[in-house]
Amino acid sequence: MSVGEGGPAALDYHLVHPGPAGGEPRGRPEGVVVEEFVFAADHSAVRLHSAAWTPQDGGWWSSADFSRTMRLDAALRSRVVAVPRRAAAATYRELGGGELPDEATLRGHFHDSTPLATAPLPLAPGRSAAGFAETRVYRVLFADALGPDGLAHLRATWRMTVTGDAADPAARVLGVARRRVGDDAFTWHLRRIGAGGPWCLDLTAELAGGRDDTVRPMLRELTTTLRMAGLLPVTVERFS
Repeated sequence: MSVGEGGPAALDYHLVHPGPAGGEPRGRPEGVVVEEFVFAADHSAVRLHSAAWTPQDGGWWSSADFSRTMRLDAALRSRVVAVPRRAAAATYRELGGGELPDEATLRGHFHDSTPLATAPLPLAPGRSAAGFAETRVYRVLFADALGPDGLAHLRATWRMTVTGDAADPAARVLGVARRRVGDDAFTWHLRRIGAGGPWCLDLTAELAGGRDDTVRPMLRELTTTLRMAGLLPVTVERFS
């Protein structure tokens, strides 16, 4: 999902399936979509790159409009399934593309990126807990919603403490989990923004020293887990 300080991270892969408007993905995939968010130094997202391939086109093409449509059009989004690179490579081969290009080559097809508007957020430093030098809060916003199976999987995977009933339209925070990475502490809340609205992940990072190199991998891991559960990431904002 990101380009980290230590070099390029893995790209995000999706398969696009045929299917009726608003229906479930079905049938043989029609194409492959590759995406990558680009981040500022503070790990907030600033733009989104994408490239797509179908047998009919015969080559890779880049379109900011297609990335936006994936996030705005529920009918298209219902046909898009997140997969690991090995599954994308297998589909690419089965559709006649041959061997899936390496990620450096795929990045060469990113010609038309989507700028991500950032709202003016309060970035004044908040009070850090004892033993920590800095506290940051990030929000990863997603399109679509989690079903009961996806939510149950996340709660088991992250050993989340259940804080709300997903069947209750008024419930907003549905679970919370924590982890230590070295001397840094991370807490994340799985949240619903309004009844029937989008979902988000709010990550609080409590950093013990002057380095923040644990933040990007944590954001990457959590976002990938939610992407594989069926949510499509829209942006990453920093609140504090």
